[in-house]
Amino acid sequence: MEELLYGEDPEPSDRFPAGPLYVPVRPGPSGCAARLFRTPLGDRTAVGFTSERRLVVTLGAGQAWIRLAEPALRALTAPLGVTSVTIDPLFTAPAPAPVGPAVLEAALAAPAQRIG
Repeated sequence: MEELLYGEDPEPSDRFPAGPLYVPVRPGPSGCAARLFRTPLGDRTAVGFTSERRLVVTLGAGQAWIRLAEPALRALTAPLGVTSVTIDPLFTAPAPAPVGPAVLEAALAAPAQRIG
């Protein structure tokens, strides 16, 4: 099969790298690990931001980050089965509030509500 040239191919075969990205990370047992997110359809995706400002606006000032090129981010997440990278997402859901033992005990002790 003949490889199409970019001038003839409406959608080139190679992905164009987004350049160095600000990648959100979380602490892990061996240092830091890239945070993975979910798309609106529920698929796992790696996330990168093109500026520190965009990362802070979306995830908050307390979010730790590292700089990675898009191909490096893809290589890092591919063994986990994550094949997509989302660049500059505009929305993320807030993290769930921590639940203390008292709240958990009260929820378990409360009678189940019947609907319908």
